[in-house]
Amino acid sequence: MTNTRVLRTLFGVTATLALAAGCTGGAAGSTATTPSPSSADPALPHSGAPKVGHPLPASVLSGDPCQEALTADQLTQILGTAPSGKRDDSALGPACNWSAAAQVTVSYSTKQNDGLSAVYAGTKPQAKVWKVLPPIQGFPAVAHSTYSSDTPNDFCQVSVGISDELEFDASLVLSQSKVGQADPCELTARVADMVVTNLRQKAGG
Repeated sequence: MTNTRVLRTLFGVTATLALAAGCTGGAAGSTATTPSPSSADPALPHSGAPKVGHPLPASVLSGDPCQEALTADQLTQILGTAPSGKRDDSALGPACNWSAAAQVTVSYSTKQNDGLSAVYAGTKPQAKVWKVLPPIQGFPAVAHSTYSSDTPNDFCQVSVGISDELEFDASLVLSQSKVGQADPCELTARVADMVVTNLRQKAGG
């Protein structure tokens, strides 16, 4: 793993946010579940996932996450600069990595129709870290990691349900210099909040 330092703070927190690129190739948010073969299920949500009370339209995830998930100003708050995003799509849908002295990943789960239910069914049973978060701007969210028990303080992924059928993921990895000093799940939740702001704006809300 290549450790890096970011010299800007996120939303004015006193601790400097320091991130590092993922340990292996591909997006940092590599803990996503496998696609569900089901189509829109009237029984949603299931597996303990919360219902989304005020969903966003599916069209908000129809664009390129490299262009729409995070603005240049938001990337500067996270990374200290605003690099161009690199597409790194997965079996679940489009994804984008932004790398400078650090890396952040946002992925849209558009190729399965179970939303957070798929995360609760597929990821929760194997998660080493699982934290149900306060709703992010009214949308249910959970922080998790399936990495081995010796790395839960380095990485976190946050999944946010924007409808019962759709969700997106944001993830990051802390540098060694910040392990034990910053909570990666708290910082990832702030990144997810930025994404929600942009998706709501796209929906006209």
